[in-house]
Amino acid sequence: MSDTDTHVRLGLLEGDGIGPEIVRATRAVVDEAFETTGLAPVEWVTLPLGHDAIAEYGTPVPEQTLAGLAELDAWIMGPHDSAAYAPEHRTGLPPAGAVRKRFGLYANIRPARTLEGVRSVAPAMDLLILRENTEGLYADRNMAVGSGEFQPSREVALAVGVFTRAAIERIAHLGFQIAGERGKKVTIVHKANVLPMTMGMFRDVCYEVAAEYPDVEASDEHVDAAAAHLVRAPGDYDVIVTENLFGDILSDLAGELSGSLGMAGSVNCSDTQIMAQAVHGAAPTLAGHNRANPVALINSAAGMLRWMSRTQRYSALRRVGERIEHSVADTLRAGVATSDLGGLASTSEFTEQVRARLHRW
Repeated sequence: MSDTDTHVRLGLLEGDGIGPEIVRATRAVVDEAFETTGLAPVEWVTLPLGHDAIAEYGTPVPEQTLAGLAELDAWIMGPHDSAAYAPEHRTGLPPAGAVRKRFGLYANIRPARTLEGVRSVAPAMDLLILRENTEGLYADRNMAVGSGEFQPSREVALAVGVFTRAAIERIAHLGFQIAGERGKKVTIVHKANVLPMTMGMFRDVCYEVAAEYPDVEASDEHVDAAAAHLVRAPGDYDVIVTENLFGDILSDLAGELSGSLGMAGSVNCSDTQIMAQAVHGAAPTLAGHNRANPVALINSAAGMLRWMSRTQRYSALRRVGERIEHSVADTLRAGVATSDLGGLASTSEFTEQVRARLHRW
C-alpha cells in the first residue's frame, strides 16, 4: 500500500469551554500535515460530548457517541467542564473517564519535554510518565459496576483502591518497551512503605517484568521523593511507570515544570484504540476569547498519530506526527506563543504559524 492510499478516519469530540477552539486548531494542523506529507485527507467523524450533548441528548456522553467511537481506531477529545454540569449529570464518571472505561484505554502516556523558546522551571527535561489508567487509587474507574467510593454515613466516607497483577504487568511491559526505544531507563513510582500490599505489589510485579528487559535499567522511588526529585533534577528521568492517581499528579507537576499545563499533552490507549487528550481542563473563563494555548492538544494528536504508526496499517503516520511536533517546536523557538507562555499570539495566530512551518519539514 502506498502512502497516498492510507485512509484514516478520526473522531472529533469538541467538549466544553476552550475545547471547540483547540480542537478546531488541532484539526487544521493535522489536515495541513497530511497534505504536506502527501497522504490522503483525513475523514473526520464529529461526535457530541459535554454541554452540547446534554442539550441534545440529555447526557454528556450519549450512547450514539460511544457507538460511533467503537467504529474508529483513534479520536481527539477536547476538555470537558463536568463541574459545571447540572447535579444529575455529575453522578457518574466524567466524560473522559467514561470513554476510557468503555474502551479499556489502560495506558495514559504523558510526555513532558522542555522546548526552546519556552520559559520553564526545568531547562533540561525530556521524560514520559506512563500512568495505569483502569484501577489503582482512582475509585471512580476501578469497579466493573458502580463506584469504589461510598459513604455509609454522613460522617464517614470510604474509597477502594484496586491493584491486580494483570493490569500491573500490562502497564509495566508497555513502560519497558517504550523505555527500550528511548533512554533505556524506567523508574517505578509507588508508596509501598505505607501501603505494602497494594503498592508493594505494584512495585514487585514491575520488577518481575523488568527481568524480561535486561537492556533497560529499572529503579524505584516513593512518590513523595519522586515529586521532590522531579523539581530538583527532572533530567534524571526517562520513563516513569506508576499507578493512576500518582500518575495524574506527577504529570501535572511535570507539565508545569516544562513551562505550562498548556504544554501537557497525552494519549490514552488500549492495544487497538487510542485517544488524544490534553492534560489541562476546559478553562471556561477563556472560552470564546481566542486566547487558549492549543499546544497540548496539537502535540497529543501528533503523539496519537505516531502511536498509530506502530501498526503496519498506519506506518506512514509516523512522519505526520513528527512533522507536527517539529513545527510546534519551531514556532515556539521563533518566539511565537500564547499568553500563558508569555507571548502575544492568539489561538488562531499560533495555529497559522504552526501550519506554515509544516511545509519546512
